[in-house]
Order: sequence, then structure tokens, then C-alpha cells
Amino acid sequence: MQHIYVNFKRFDVPASYGGVNRLSAIDSYASTIIQKIYSDLRIYKGKAEFVHFYPEAELASAVKAAEGSDVLSIGAQGVYRSDITPGGNFGAFTTNRPAAAVKALGCKAVIIGHSEERNDKNEILAMGGNTDRKTVNRILNSEAKCAFSQGLDILYCIGEKDTELDDWERVLAEQLEIGLEGIDLSRVVIGYEPVWAIGPGKTPAGREYIVKIARFVKSVIGSVPVVYGGGLKEENAAMLGSIDEIDGGLIALTRFSGEIGFYPDEYLRIIESYMKAKEDSI
Repeated sequence: MQHIYVNFKRFDVPASYGGVNRLSAIDSYASTIIQKIYSDLRIYKGKAEFVHFYPEAELASAVKAAEGSDVLSIGAQGVYRSDITPGGNFGAFTTNRPAAAVKALGCKAVIIGHSEERNDKNEILAMGGNTDRKTVNRILNSEAKCAFSQGLDILYCIGEKDTELDDWERVLAEQLEIGLEGIDLSRVVIGYEPVWAIGPGKTPAGREYIVKIARFVKSVIGSVPVVYGGGLKEENAAMLGSIDEIDGGLIALTRFSGEIGFYPDEYLRIIESYMKAKEDSI
């Protein structure tokens, strides 16, 4: 089974406000995308699962639009490190999204440890003088445990920065071992993000490097699916699909020049290219 994810970040913000949404009004952004892709995704039933991570404002409409789908499910972009407890905290988490709320909305999955989330937590800790990277992994572990307790599937992201390339094995091992301590891995997929290779002007990770990392991950925690989180796109879809050790990918933008953004027709082309290469390699 292949696992294809999309992280919509804040792609729902209209271009007139500085965002990249040229598809629809903001209140129908998620439903517009789902309507445009749903019938095309059905041909991959039994071969791949598709999970879309929307911002919180889009979750209810996205869940409704995907209702009854047997190939597409909706996920949240994160959960808080504490959760609602019957007879205890009823939800006093202002500005934070507990896993119980994500579950109640109808979401099936959550993304935890994305490089942007890790950066945010590291920056906050650094303001107080804490530069111990293990701290972030412990926070993420608390989030993962909350998600797991609510029955949510987890896309757990790991990755090394350019300053960590000489120490990548220890960095990734810590992220895996601390972040997933006590978690049933049957509901976990690992998303590998080569942080040093993501962004304009940076050299993408090559096939040999990706294979090395995927094999390392599976040597640390067993046969858990590993997807490429450095950006599954048209340029690398066929290459990634041909790698036996890779079980899918994480998509963000589909267009990186001109009117950048996420476009459903380009998304479908990425999936077609990836799945064809995967089938050809079997």
C-alpha cells in the first residue's frame, strides 16, 4: 500500500492577501479541491491511500466533502501535547487544538513533527536558552500519544538540517526513538524530510541518499512505511516511485514558479507519474 499525503499549510489564503489560493472562495477551498480529484483517485483503490492535511478552518468542510470516500481521508496539521480527559480537563486549551477535537471533527489522521513545527518549537525554546534538541522530540512524543489515544493515524516527520549532516544518524535515531516511544507503530508512517535540501536554490536529495535514509529508518524501528517528505512533485515522482524502500510521498505546492500554488490537475499528474513508476518497478 502506498501512502500519498498533502500538507496544505495555509494554501487557502487568497492571492489578494498574499497567499496562493486562486481556486475558490476560502470557505469552499477544501471542498473544491476534493470535488476535482475524487473520481480520479478511485482508480487507485487498494493500491494507495490519500490523506489531506488541511488548516483548522477547513477541516469541517473537508470532512464533509470526503464523506463516504474509500480512498481519501482528512487529517489535521497537528495536535496539542495534552488532551481532554473525561472528568478532568474539558478543553481549557485556548489557541491549541486537542486530539479529541480533531477526532470529533471527523479527521482520521494527523501530521506530527513536520520541519516547520520542529523549527517553531526550537525557536521558542531557544528564546529561553534551551537548545537541547531532545526536548522537542519529547514534546512531539506527547502529541503522538494524544493522537494515538484518540485513534488517529500518524504521519511522523523526521529530518536533518545542513548543520547536522555529519551527525545525521544520531539526529534521526533520536527523533525516531524519543518521538515514537510508547507508540503502536501499526498506525504510524514516517515522513523523511531532508531539511537541508528543501527550498529555493538548494540541491535536492538524490536517489542514493534517499535509499540510504529509508533503509536506516527501517533498521531503527522496523518495517514501518517510509514516505519522502522533501516534496513529491512532477520532477521527482517517477524517480521516487521506482525506489523499493519508499512507500509514498508528501506533496505541498504543485507549482513552484509563476502563479505558485496547489492545483488539482497537477496533483493528479504527480500521482499518476509516481504510481506508474511504482507499478513498473514491482
